[in-house]
Amino acid sequence: MAKVDVGDAAPDFDLPGTGDKHYRLSDYRGRKLVLAFYPGDFTAVCTKQFCSYRDEGDRLDELDAEVLGISPQSVGSHERFVKEKSLNVPLLADEDKEVAAAYDVVRGPMVKRAIFVIDEEGTIRHRKVNTLGLSFESVGDIEKAVAAIS
Repeated sequence: MAKVDVGDAAPDFDLPGTGDKHYRLSDYRGRKLVLAFYPGDFTAVCTKQFCSYRDEGDRLDELDAEVLGISPQSVGSHERFVKEKSLNVPLLADEDKEVAAAYDVVRGPMVKRAIFVIDEEGTIRHRKVNTLGLSFESVGDIEKAVAAIS
C-alpha cells in the first residue's frame, strides 16, 4: 500500500472502541482529529504515552482537536487498559490492522507508533511515524502540530 502523507485525504475508518461506541472518520468532519496509533495495551512505552496524555488531560482538553488511540487489541483489552490506568483518550480496536495498513503504519506483525493530525476537511496535515516505537509524541508535540494547521 502506498504511504499516506501530508496533503493526502485521510483513509476512512469505522472501528469499535471504548465506551461501547463506534468511531468513524466522517463523525469528525468539521473538527480536527488526532489519531495516535500504538503497538499495544499495557506495554511499557504505550502505557507511558497514554498515562502522559492522562496526566496532561487539561492540555488535551484545550486542544482544538479530538484525540483517539488505535491499536490491534480488542475492545475488551482497551476497556481494561482504560480502567486500570484511568485513561482519558478513547481507544479503538483495529484487530485486523486494516486501518493501520491504510495509514501505512504496519511493520511485520506490529503496528508502528504514529501520530496523524487531520484537518476539518479530512486532509492529513501532520504525520509522524516512529520507526522503532521507543519514544512518542508528547502533548506539547501534539499541541504544536494542531496549532500549525490552524
